[in-house]
Amino acid sequence: MRRRDFALFAAGLFLSPHLARAQQANVPVVGVLHTRSQTDTMDAVDDVRWGLRQSGWVDGQNVVVEHRWADADYDRLAALASDLGRQQVSVILTTSLVAARAAKAATSSIPVVFTIGDDPVKHGLVANLNRPGGNATGIAFMLVELSAKRLELLHELVPDAKVMAALVNPTNPNMQAQSEGLEAAARALGLRLYIVHGSEDAELEAAFGSLGQHGAQALFVGADPFLFSRRQLLVRLAAKYAVPAIYEWREFPEIGGLASYAPSRREASRLAAVYAGRILAGALPSELPVQRPTKFEFVLNSRTAKTLGLIIPPTLLARADEVIE
Repeated sequence: MRRRDFALFAAGLFLSPHLARAQQANVPVVGVLHTRSQTDTMDAVDDVRWGLRQSGWVDGQNVVVEHRWADADYDRLAALASDLGRQQVSVILTTSLVAARAAKAATSSIPVVFTIGDDPVKHGLVANLNRPGGNATGIAFMLVELSAKRLELLHELVPDAKVMAALVNPTNPNMQAQSEGLEAAARALGLRLYIVHGSEDAELEAAFGSLGQHGAQALFVGADPFLFSRRQLLVRLAAKYAVPAIYEWREFPEIGGLASYAPSRREASRLAAVYAGRILAGALPSELPVQRPTKFEFVLNSRTAKTLGLIIPPTLLARADEVIE
């Protein structure tokens, strides 16, 4: 048995001290299934606590929060979700589509509250957005619509670019919808778009190396937990190849990426935790409508733009929620 598999097996046999005490005291337990690593999700940990407090639940007092991290390894999610199911936690919070699917496959009785970037009906998580009808509900922002908007912003940043590339993770279940939506958006903008794949570091290096062969003058980086976990590498490669790139989350321009556009990830995490608190208080996930984020963030890094020789149009500067100098 491999070490990683043994660790997951052992986790299912032995409860954490916090969870064991919670079960002995009959305290509800919220399990959080993270796609990314522990160091990558510290703000999400805080957001879960914040959201639960809105419904009167305080971690360590009248509720226990148990976290599981997949470290951007999608193959681990099924075992981690099954572990939470075996522990009979009260609610499972998930932070991505792949995690939500793993949780739904692991249990049909424990409530699941998701945060995903696509239509949950299409992926079988709920029957209906207004009345989910099963054991899952949560927060969903429509990836295809956001991808088209992000590509439009990149086009405004690099108006002379007629050829662009889009980097996506082929192991992400959203990949096909995201790629098709991008291709349609590119046609509407009169652009040629090449799709390049990356699901490991070597493929990311190769993808950037191939941009010149395609004549790509700008890069769209797809929405994906693995790609987010490799943001340092992606920003470094974008600088190495001097390619203007737009990303999903604000953490990219904060470390030197050119731009990002997405819903507020923290707002979505907090809304999901609020839902978990309501379920702990007796609400049924089948009757809690799927919500969509209302706050969006457009972040620009002006220093990176100058390095790339780009002049950011005043109209874009005015629309930015934050400009990093």
